[in-house]
Amino acid sequence: MGQTILIDNSERIILFDGVCNLCNGFVQFIIKRDPEEIFKFASLQSEFAKKIIEQHPELKNLDAVIFLDKTQIYIKSDAAIAISQFLPNLKWTKVLKVFPRILRDTVYDFIAKHRYWLLGRKDECMIPTPSLKHRFIS
Repeated sequence: MGQTILIDNSERIILFDGVCNLCNGFVQFIIKRDPEEIFKFASLQSEFAKKIIEQHPELKNLDAVIFLDKTQIYIKSDAAIAISQFLPNLKWTKVLKVFPRILRDTVYDFIAKHRYWLLGRKDECMIPTPSLKHRFIS
């Protein structure tokens, strides 16, 4: 199997598609609303993400945002809702949990499937600015 990835139990890490413009916009949205810097980020294309996915085979071939909240893993709409609970003025999104996960994830999957068509993609993963580099795991 590969080396074990030790994640600090205090860390909250968002794995995202680094070449997706929608996903990069989502990361920028979070960064602007996270002044306490509670989130760290890693692209799904990074070695870090590959090792996490290797340790959690259920995440393999998953085309979604993955949120590692200490010892809990959230995916798709659950990830978006869980992330929003840490951001000012977005705690109301918890009400979206009244909708069944299958419905929320159907909408999520539709958007994910068409994200490159909707907003395009980059040839390479986003490179963080020097002031943000400490928040990204490679």
